[in-house]
Amino acid sequence: MVKADYWDVSDEQVVEKTGHGIAHWTAILAAFGAEGRKSNESVALLQDTHGVPRYWARTLTTNYLKRAT
Repeated sequence: MVKADYWDVSDEQVVEKTGHGIAHWTAILAAFGAEGRKSNESVALLQDTHGVPRYWARTLTTNYLKRAT
């Protein structure tokens, strides 16, 4: 079972691993309409278009969707 706070990451961690902060990725996911799409589409966007490593693309997507609902 995944811990409740598993997807909660700090802005510093995200910048270190992706080059941008959480607000940057939140804006990209919002503009993409992530809350109305399958999460795999959002993960693919971050990976394929923005070069985000898979773990971080999944983490950012899940983090975004948890807060969007």
